[in-house]
Amino acid sequence: MIPLRDVIPSRTTPVVTVSILILNVLAFLYEASMGPAALDAFLSTHGMVPVAFAWSDVATSMFLHGGWMHLAGNMLALWIFGDNVEDRLGHDRFVIFYLLCGTLASLAHVWADPSSPVPTIGASGAIAGVMGAYFVLYPHSRVITLLPILIFIQIVEVPAVVFLGLWFLLQLVSGVGSQLSATAGEAAGGIAFWAHIGGFAVGAVLVKLMARPERAQIDWYDPSPR
Repeated sequence: MIPLRDVIPSRTTPVVTVSILILNVLAFLYEASMGPAALDAFLSTHGMVPVAFAWSDVATSMFLHGGWMHLAGNMLALWIFGDNVEDRLGHDRFVIFYLLCGTLASLAHVWADPSSPVPTIGASGAIAGVMGAYFVLYPHSRVITLLPILIFIQIVEVPAVVFLGLWFLLQLVSGVGSQLSATAGEAAGGIAFWAHIGGFAVGAVLVKLMARPERAQIDWYDPSPR
């Protein structure tokens, strides 16, 4: 399933969400300007390496990506879900929320694979936190989704609680599977599933503490299920 948009319009201009998008794109364009050897050295220096953990690398790794598809997938999810979460938190709180989710998601990955020498990059842990927040705030919203069925393509409305719940379940199953594989001595995959799991869980909890209560009533959004 490929999400296209949700059904809730922004009531404020999502300046933080747009700014994060721009920073990620600019960082990727900088990466794309490098040769292969320079890029490998750059990512090894500024990616988050569990076995050589550094707080500064946690911050920089959230704005780096490994390819166009990696960037596009993350930015699409941020664009779909970030504006509404920013609405409920406010711009300043959303900055803190996003960075906290990304940081704690990185710590979840370190916990799951502390001896890994592989640099971890990407905004997906922080964006998983945004998705967890959206799951809590707008469970009855709907996500317009592109659904390929064999040779046919359907565009359907999927309840947000179903779309995000299935996404989280997939991450959880994959994360447990990767841990079992590592225990059996098999090589780990290249996706930081526990960063996704940790980010989503942190976002779902943190948004209850940080959401601005005066924005709980949304006149243009009907929360009742259809």
